[in-house]
Amino acid sequence: MAVVAAVVSAGVLCGTGAEGQPPVADPVKWSGDIVAAPPPSPPAQLTAVPYIPPVLPQGVAKETGLQVDTIRAARAVSARFPEILDIGGVRSDPLKWHPHGLAIDVMIPNPRSEAGIALGDQVVAYVMENAERLGVVHAIWRQTIYKPDGSARMMADRGGDTANHYDHVHVATDGGGYPKDGQVFLR
Repeated sequence: MAVVAAVVSAGVLCGTGAEGQPPVADPVKWSGDIVAAPPPSPPAQLTAVPYIPPVLPQGVAKETGLQVDTIRAARAVSARFPEILDIGGVRSDPLKWHPHGLAIDVMIPNPRSEAGIALGDQVVAYVMENAERLGVVHAIWRQTIYKPDGSARMMADRGGDTANHYDHVHVATDGGGYPKDGQVFLR
């Protein structure tokens, strides 16, 4: 409605002039009885305020000795799965993952039950879906190694539920270095 009023007002001013004066040259062009308005100015560019994700609170994992990506993965799993009550981290091992703070073990409650297996499957799916953000290199669950590229392969039998990852999901990360004091971890 305001645009029509402005066009009509401009037409009246151009056709008769202001206060009875002859019309003044105007950028508004006549096309018969219809006044063509000048093209609108482009809208002002709005600067979007970036969304800042909430801070991930410390979860159930002991973070001492864990690297940044591993802490982020542990906190993200704790936040997403409150039913997870234990996440292991740094420990001695012949492989580099745990001793160097590059891996966590997400202990699954009742891991042989249908609900436990489903929970472990959900944890693996979650860390793989968020692998880039969390720096995940691989996950191991129920004797299968999963990679962020979607590949999976069976492991050799290591002899028991823990060694074969039937009672926990092992999540390995790139690390990202050791955290600084007061470092904040975002979702």
